[in-house]
Amino acid sequence: MEARASDVPAAMRTKVIEPPRGWGFPDLAEIASHRDLIFYLARRDVVVRYKQAAVGGFWVVLQPLLLAGVFSLFLGTWAGFDANPDTGVPQPLFVLAGLVVWLFFSTALERVSKSTVASEGLISKIYFPRAVIPLAAAIAPLVDFAITFVVVVLVAIAYGYPPGPEILATPLVVALAETTAFGAGLWLSALNVRYRDVTLIVPFVLLVGMFVTPIFYTLNLVPESLQPLYALNPMVGVVEGFRWCLLGTDFPGGLLLIPVVVSVVLTVTGALYYQRAERGFADVI
Repeated sequence: MEARASDVPAAMRTKVIEPPRGWGFPDLAEIASHRDLIFYLARRDVVVRYKQAAVGGFWVVLQPLLLAGVFSLFLGTWAGFDANPDTGVPQPLFVLAGLVVWLFFSTALERVSKSTVASEGLISKIYFPRAVIPLAAAIAPLVDFAITFVVVVLVAIAYGYPPGPEILATPLVVALAETTAFGAGLWLSALNVRYRDVTLIVPFVLLVGMFVTPIFYTLNLVPESLQPLYALNPMVGVVEGFRWCLLGTDFPGGLLLIPVVVSVVLTVTGALYYQRAERGFADVI
């Protein structure tokens, strides 16, 4: 009489691992079962980033503050450029609000795009769902953002712009930035395994993106004929939405639909491509 699988002790059972075939999504149940690994990898990324740094996590606050100060000084005070003539928000605060959400997005995208190659030692030695790696890389920057968000709220209060009830919508806007970075990062992370040029291209694209996103100026300063094309950048809606949440500027309205659509498309297609490319990671990496 043959023994049923349930009669075999767990220690004696064998799990057969086969590479994914065709197109499909990562197994969400399997990923959820590895939540401890996700937590460990995310925690490791946060700790390693500031390990042996003289001021530790304070760097995450210094970066947006210094950048906002420099751009406000050179463009505003010295060059006389009024970045936000229609909002009335002080220029340093206006720039700081845009920088905080942009730096969160750019950090998440860069970390996710590098995450698979950076985890070469794990991938080549043990089995676990590979999608855990970019997921943990996307979660880690949320810690930095939480710190900088508190700082920018305090700066807004100091300038006489205490947040209103719109601040309750902040998690939704941040989720748009996170999913956009994660979706694009899935594509880039899988491509980076085969084409290491991705590591060089991403910082350049992010540098250009910082200037084609309304961080240092308002959307109204873009020529009206170019605004529809300009708004296809999903971070335009995210930055404008974040300022609305924090500073009570004009509600971006339909602009928020663009990052919603883009984030969904990027995440779905990125997950499909990452799952398909996963079969060759251990051989190529």
